[in-house]
Amino acid sequence: MSGLATLGETMGLVVQDGCGHVHNGEPMTLRMGGSESNVAIGVRRLGVPAAWVGRLGADPPGALIRRELRAERVEVIAVEDPAPTGMMLRWRPAVGRGRVSYYRRDSAGSHLAPEDVPGSVIADADVVHATGITPALGPAPAAAVRRAIELARDAGTTVSFDVNHRDALWSREVAAEAIAALLPACDLAFAGLEEARMITGPAVDGPAAARALERLGPSQVMIKLGPAGCVARIDGADYEQAAPTVPVLDTVGAGDAFVAGYLAELISGADPIQRLRTAVTAGALAVTAPGDWEGLPDRDALARLRSEEPVIR
Repeated sequence: MSGLATLGETMGLVVQDGCGHVHNGEPMTLRMGGSESNVAIGVRRLGVPAAWVGRLGADPPGALIRRELRAERVEVIAVEDPAPTGMMLRWRPAVGRGRVSYYRRDSAGSHLAPEDVPGSVIADADVVHATGITPALGPAPAAAVRRAIELARDAGTTVSFDVNHRDALWSREVAAEAIAALLPACDLAFAGLEEARMITGPAVDGPAAARALERLGPSQVMIKLGPAGCVARIDGADYEQAAPTVPVLDTVGAGDAFVAGYLAELISGADPIQRLRTAVTAGALAVTAPGDWEGLPDRDALARLRSEEPVIR
């Protein structure tokens, strides 16, 4: 294949339908979610081939994940693991507030190992993408990420990495040291401003953070600034891109949408300005719909947002 190859854990997701205290008989919705598979779906919707590598349990959440990814035309390369598929529970204690509980200890996805990484898929891809979530799951997943990066470097495949820090998985100090060790082998780095500060130091703004991460190795560094858009340092040049203003329904998955938009345009041969414009537009569209990946746009959605006419007839 060409296009994107990514690896990591995708979990079942149970979402509280309403808001407030949980009670017996609370309506809940079963979904799926995972940063790396979100990016794969986002890239695929923008017309670029994508493959996701992971482990899934032989259970209903695992079957749901396989089915949904295949429905999105993402190639699924998943070992069937005897452990159950990990689960997330998303609670809504109040309007506009959320809390996530993870049930992933000894899950199928946490058993991802270097031997699960298919060398041919990595070698044939244009970009291999990983995040800081996977190394936080344990020694074997961390080794799998290192193996994927090594295979990509040997094959001349571009390496992309999103810091994507999770406090629930590891401390900021441990994460900073581990991620800083990976970045010299990466061509692209994505981070929120606080994530960049975690690695480079607290007293930096967006442009300074991009330059500091660039000094660790990546030639393309994108600092995600949420509704403010982004700043970037790409091949020695500085960039800034504002985001469109949209009604916000659910901010989960916006960062993955940003990454997907940038990588889809990179693989398609677009220039840096177009990559960043698509990235912030994809991130904006993602927050207008509920769910981790359901609001990821296709090319038509990007065009509609840019159009002055709200309804295309």
